[in-house]
Amino acid sequence: MHLVSFVKNQKTHVGILHGENSIIDLSFYENQVPNDVNQIIELNSLVKLKEIQAKPTAESIIKKEEVKIIAPIPVPKRDIICVGLNYHDHAKEFHSSGYDSNTSKKAVPDYPIIFTKATTSVIGPDESIPSKNDPTNSIDYEGELGIIIGKKSRNITKSNAFDIIFGYTIINDVTARNLQNQHKQWFLGKSPDGFCPMGPAIVTADEIQDVTKLTLVTKINGETRQDAKVADLIFDIPTLIETITSTMTLIPGDIIATGTPVGVGIGFNPPKFMKSGDKVSIAISGLGELNNNVS
Repeated sequence: MHLVSFVKNQKTHVGILHGENSIIDLSFYENQVPNDVNQIIELNSLVKLKEIQAKPTAESIIKKEEVKIIAPIPVPKRDIICVGLNYHDHAKEFHSSGYDSNTSKKAVPDYPIIFTKATTSVIGPDESIPSKNDPTNSIDYEGELGIIIGKKSRNITKSNAFDIIFGYTIINDVTARNLQNQHKQWFLGKSPDGFCPMGPAIVTADEIQDVTKLTLVTKINGETRQDAKVADLIFDIPTLIETITSTMTLIPGDIIATGTPVGVGIGFNPPKFMKSGDKVSIAISGLGELNNNVS
């Protein structure tokens, strides 16, 4: 199931993709499921959603072209939890780029590097990434697989990690590299408004038989920059969940961005930063394609 959020008549709705060009508008079923994606995740309403998906009423089916698709979780409950340097070749390119504030001689970390992005950085597909919000003119892209947590969880073991996942999405961890480097801690460089494109949908976990087989491809103006499999993660999804929940509680609706592969802008000499007019496209097999322009 592909869950989307969209704006209709100036109100935010939740829907289920119905074929290529239609959406089942869940506002027609508010006596059965909430018309709020965070509440849907918290209540784990999949059984009821599948019933609606199997037999939607004619009046609830609307055309995609009539609405504006936005980020699937337009207002996250908490900051997006991110993982740095989680692909071997990307860790090496970052270490040698001159933007790594880590004084260690090791390029590949021994433990997951966890940081966050502000909720106000989230935008949806086809929205513009505002270059004006980076005064240092060093905007970079990072295509990533996003995990949506479905259960309140603490001290989860690797063997049980997939049990708490509600679904998956695509995230662009847009970064102001000079800000990231200047402030050493990454929060400011990762969190400018509009620097977390997400979507186009949440694909529920039951549709993804083996997440490690998914392939991520990032293109800038049609040129392929990143091409990797989720299987290439240094710290796999169970390891990330076990690590995070060993010290903190995850809640339904939490979002984890699992890291980006080699091929980001600072990996080139000179760096290839994004500029106004550029188009960035991130596709993950089974999850769709996230497209945004830089304004």
